[in-house]
Amino acid sequence: MYGQQIVSTIMKNIVLFGPPGAGKGTQANVLKDTYQLVHISTGDVFRKNIKNRTPLGTLAQSFMDKGELVPDQVTIDMLSDEVAKNAEGNGFIFDGFPRNTTQADALDEVLAAHDACVDAMIALEVNDEILVKRLLKRGETSGRPDDSSEEIVRNRIQIYYNETAILKSYYQDKNKYHGVSGEGDIEAITKRLKAVIDTL
Repeated sequence: MYGQQIVSTIMKNIVLFGPPGAGKGTQANVLKDTYQLVHISTGDVFRKNIKNRTPLGTLAQSFMDKGELVPDQVTIDMLSDEVAKNAEGNGFIFDGFPRNTTQADALDEVLAAHDACVDAMIALEVNDEILVKRLLKRGETSGRPDDSSEEIVRNRIQIYYNETAILKSYYQDKNKYHGVSGEGDIEAITKRLKAVIDTL
């Protein structure tokens, strides 16, 4: 309890990044409990808005139905709503957001409105071949079509690198980028992440 009291006095906002299969969701769940943070996953937020047929969810669905990318502003508005709902907490772990510099600038503005900022972008770094093996193994049990073939998996990994190369520079320029090895067992990776977060 005493440890939790110490943690609760420190607000931290973390952008957790990594290629598909890096273990972001697993680590985010551990870290949110450790630091009493709110985990905001872009995928979860989208699914919730679409399922509940919110105005933003309906708008997002209209683009997806046409096979178009959901505009940045729709994504930003969804995330902004989630931040506002949890503004009294100890901070956030953003998983899958931002994906480009427009979204990164918007995130700064959203947090600034609550007298907060991004403290760090932490990227889980994993060898491509390990990622491919992890995703194909996950595909055997998850039934997810995007994990079903090596070609699709490698394409997803390449898209990640294309998207995040700019973001890496964006946060490096702010001295907020931290690369952490995402290889090994879950506990070892968590320990590396905590070592970074505890210095913020």
